Parts: sequence; structure tokens; C-alpha cells
Amino acid sequence: MALTIGDIAPDFEAETTQGRISFHEWLGDSWGILFSHPRDFTPICTTELGYMALINGEFEKRGAKPIAISVDPIDNHEKWFDDIAEFSGTRPTFPLIGDTDFAVAKAYGMLPADTAGDPTERTPAQNATLRNVFIIGPDKQIKLVFIYPMTIGRNFDEILRALDALQLSVAHRVATPAQWSPGDDVVLTGAISDDEAKTLYPEGWKTPLPYMRVVAPPTSK
Repeated sequence: MALTIGDIAPDFEAETTQGRISFHEWLGDSWGILFSHPRDFTPICTTELGYMALINGEFEKRGAKPIAISVDPIDNHEKWFDDIAEFSGTRPTFPLIGDTDFAVAKAYGMLPADTAGDPTERTPAQNATLRNVFIIGPDKQIKLVFIYPMTIGRNFDEILRALDALQLSVAHRVATPAQWSPGDDVVLTGAISDDEAKTLYPEGWKTPLPYMRVVAPPTSK
């Protein structure tokens, strides 16, 4: 079955461009951004890895670790990184998993359980479902899942915005409305009673609808 929000992200051991890792141990107390690719040397994924390489520092500032996955072997990954550096001007500094036995892809519900064979003989189209993003919390729970078709490049600025919203929600029990950006007003969740809200937000809140309490954004995470 496909993984969904609230599920524990499957643990695994795998070879990466930075050596062998045990995923949960590697993640530690950090947030994780696991994003998958159908094959190495695919054009849209090249642009995505290049852009993630450029903004990787923004994720690191938020205590988040990006990690990518493709079914190609590690030696192909290193050659692909050369292309990515040539294209974007920056070589990825986050790990790229070599999922040559499809074990991670299967564990995360991105490929059928009966997938087998030489990964380098599969076409990207055969792996089209390897186009997911999982945002994983320090508690190892999946907090958000994005799924993209091969023809649509992922918006990593949106992934960063979603991470900001998730971290704000966890820290302050608030929700973010449509089109929210950091610094915008937020909505109190049902986890905060009116009595507690009066203590937390002594300046009060706006009530555009009886079931909606809008407050200025908390000043710290």
C-alpha cells in the first residue's frame, strides 16, 4: 500500500554517493526531504537536482537533510553529478541513493513489489512512478507527500515553503491558510482553546467566520 501522512517512513540501509547509510540513523533528529528520480541522466531530474544543490543551504538552515534516490548504480550517480555541476554550476552535496535492487522504491510504494532485473536496462518510463517527495519529521513520521509526473519539474521553493509551514505548525499548533508565505497571518488549530489563546495571543485574534481564529504569525520556531 502507498505510504501516507502519519505513517512511519520505512527505515533502510543503502549505498549512497556518501557511503552506506542506515536511513533513520542518518536522519537523526533532523527533518528529511526524500525525493526520487526514475533514472540518472534524465533532463527534468537534472534540472531538479541542480536547483536543489543551489538551495541546499536553505534546507540545512531549517534543520532538514535532503536525500535523493535513483535506481542507477553509484558510479552512474557520480557521472550524473558531473553533468549537474556543468548545468547548474553547483555539484550536489547531499547523498544520492543507488537503489539498484529497487528495495527503497518498493518500501516507499513507488514501484510494484515484483519489479526486478538490471536497473540500467529499464527505461525512465518504466520507473515513471519514481517521482515523489516525502517530507519526514524528526519523529520519522511522513508529514507530506508530493507526487509529480515525469513532464513536470518540481518546485523546490514550494517544498521549502511547505517545510516552513510544517515546522511552524509543529512548534506553535497553528495552521497556514491558502497562499501562505512566511510572515503571513496564521490560523489557530482546535488544539488551542480560547482560554489558552488569550494567554498566547493577548492582543486577540480576528474571527472572519465563527470557526476561524486568525492571528499574527508567531515570532519564533
